[in-house]
Amino acid sequence: METTFKAHATVRNLPVIPLRGNVAFPHTHYRIDALSGSAAFAFAEALNAGEDVLLLTQKDIMQDTLDADSFFMVGTVAKTKKVVQNSDMTRTVVFECLNRAAVLQVSENENVFRALIAEMGEPDVSVDAVPDAKQKISVLRELLAKMEPFAKEPAHTAYLAASSIEDVGAMSDFVASSVLTDYTVKQLVLDEIDPVQRVSYINDALRNELERLQCEASVQATVQENIEENHREYYLREQLKAIQNELGGDEDEEIREYSELIEKANLSKEVKDKLQKELSRLAKTPYGAAESTVLRNYLDTCLDIPWNAYAEESSTVAEAAEILNADHDGLDKVKERILEYIAVRQISDKVKSQILCLVGPPGVGKTSIALSIARALKRPYARISLGGIRDEADIRGHRKTYVGAMPGRIVEALTHAKVMNPVIILDEIDKLTSNQMGDPASALLEVLDPEQNKNFRDHFTELPMNLSECIFIATANYYGGIPAPLLDRMEILELNSYTDSEKLDIASHHLIPKQLESHGLTPKQLRFTHDGILEIIRHYTKESGVRQLEREIAAICRKVAKKIAENTAKTACVTPKTLKQYLGARKFFEDTPEAQPPVGVVNGLAYTSAGGDLLKVEVLVMEGTGKVELTGSLGDVMKESARIAISFVRSVSDRLGIAPDFYLKKDIHIHFPEGAIPKDGPSAGITMTCAIVSALTGLPARPDVAMTGEMTLRGKIMPIGGLKEKTMAAYRAGIRQVLIPRLNATDLEEIDAEAKKHLEFILCDSAEDALRHTIITGGAPLLTHHATHTVSGQLTPHPASAKRKK
Repeated sequence: METTFKAHATVRNLPVIPLRGNVAFPHTHYRIDALSGSAAFAFAEALNAGEDVLLLTQKDIMQDTLDADSFFMVGTVAKTKKVVQNSDMTRTVVFECLNRAAVLQVSENENVFRALIAEMGEPDVSVDAVPDAKQKISVLRELLAKMEPFAKEPAHTAYLAASSIEDVGAMSDFVASSVLTDYTVKQLVLDEIDPVQRVSYINDALRNELERLQCEASVQATVQENIEENHREYYLREQLKAIQNELGGDEDEEIREYSELIEKANLSKEVKDKLQKELSRLAKTPYGAAESTVLRNYLDTCLDIPWNAYAEESSTVAEAAEILNADHDGLDKVKERILEYIAVRQISDKVKSQILCLVGPPGVGKTSIALSIARALKRPYARISLGGIRDEADIRGHRKTYVGAMPGRIVEALTHAKVMNPVIILDEIDKLTSNQMGDPASALLEVLDPEQNKNFRDHFTELPMNLSECIFIATANYYGGIPAPLLDRMEILELNSYTDSEKLDIASHHLIPKQLESHGLTPKQLRFTHDGILEIIRHYTKESGVRQLEREIAAICRKVAKKIAENTAKTACVTPKTLKQYLGARKFFEDTPEAQPPVGVVNGLAYTSAGGDLLKVEVLVMEGTGKVELTGSLGDVMKESARIAISFVRSVSDRLGIAPDFYLKKDIHIHFPEGAIPKDGPSAGITMTCAIVSALTGLPARPDVAMTGEMTLRGKIMPIGGLKEKTMAAYRAGIRQVLIPRLNATDLEEIDAEAKKHLEFILCDSAEDALRHTIITGGAPLLTHHATHTVSGQLTPHPASAKRKK
């Protein structure tokens, strides 16, 4: 290995003392505590020959076996200052460093490295001699002053030396030797001949070193602060533990109690392992930490779940039937379905979880029948109100790491019921909503699917739960509000409107005894006659169920109780004549057919969330320019039905005796009374058609006929829903004949017997059939086509049709 140097330098051949991880500088003393290996041999050779040595740094501090290429190319010539013999036969040597030396060549002989060097003298550079030097020396002194708090003794010594040394080269070498720590940076300073440039290198290195020391100091301060805080918390926890021990409590005792509860609970391996893991985390968490509260809440919630507790079914079909009949009058289809389920359970235990949906107007007893089902099955029940729920977490729960996290409604229901096979009532399932928080209806899909709910996982517990043994009973007011995927997973049972006779029985057997007991009255003190109850039903309530009826009965009980308490009366009897003094004047009046057949007014039937209703359609024809006006808060479907009706009438105007250009010269106004109530649905088409024809022809319509049915553009009548509720409305209004689509003939079996007894049902295929039975022509034929009809639900041929067949 060879190099070149300045021509005036002195060339010498000196033994090499290898240095590892450090650099020796001129004008300083360098100490080696234990000479060994090649360094010991080189020192012995130099000592015997009385010559100087070359302190030369090796490039790689990890390299143990050295060769000629293992060293940097600039070292320091040094002479022996002091030698001390150590007890382990090694020597401690202090060298006095003299000058820089450039290595020209390195050779090795018998484990001793020798170097051919060019020794360089140090140029004398005064601080005031070089303009740039003064500024750099000033920066150097400032950096040393800033480093003094971090490394006091070395920095202080270097600062004092820098203040007293006038020679730039000597000062830079001293500072580099005393302050710098990275041997590669030191070697860079040693390589530089120009003293001013050395100061620049040292300044850059000191800036980096100062940033590192400041960062370390900041971290150390933070660590120290945390340590002090932890010590303080530990001290307070120990004090708290001591206080708890004095009071009889112990944190370790809490862990043991949790462990015993986990062992005693009949848990699956997955659940047990999960709870033990969380308990282990709780044991390692400092008392009072926020995480400990989360873990305790989690363990308490999971241990409250009845993982393997199941209610035993002991009901027989006869016992269940007795309970259902005692709790409810009517509802035969619902009762029959429950009895079928119990019968199957008696024969086989392999039946899947039952998911029933009770659909009906408010107040018909959907929730109460669900409670009766739980009683009949002798199972605990839990009710979940779904009305207005819009967050998926209400069903599945929150992640337990969130602040205020809670399990979902399903887990809460199981915890409340204390068994894994309760009757869970999902109330108002048609009132579910969704927003940016998620879709709770989608979360219910897994709950209500028999193929998925065997391993239902709540987000809070994160543990599988078997819901396949639960019986889910949902309630809803109408089909339209139930999400289609949920509707597909449920068996629908309809609870229709009660008839007056059914309401009478319910009031006599259930509502009145319940309210008498609630108000502290006896049947002798307050008696209701049948006529009095019917008066309340017909003129003080207007509903499909009995909720308002019960409120009116309660109001009567309160007034009678007040009189008895004031000693103004001892007994009371509710009759149609005495009812006014308790409830005031009549609130509702029965719809009655008009005395004279009206023109342009036809009775329609509507199905609402509160049951059936009689809906009159009024049509007025005026001279004009063919405008069509629709009023009555009609929805889009009913507006389309009105346009279809007008188009159909135009298509058969020649057969009806209507001017073909009526749509150009007449304005038609179609109105549905009670305009403040929104109306929509697909069953008013035939009603509007008959009203339009009556208004355009000037022929009156029969006031004792009501109808329902949607109509196509060609006049065909399509089937409708809610027939039972609609016929009940017609029966209450005193209607004699009801026109229904022929395709609804099979629904006549579901009609209430009382309504069927007083109504005549006519099956219609087309609008022409409805017009023939509605428009009064005075004997003249309105249309030439005849159809069959049915009386009281039985099909019979129309006389004209029978004559043609003959």
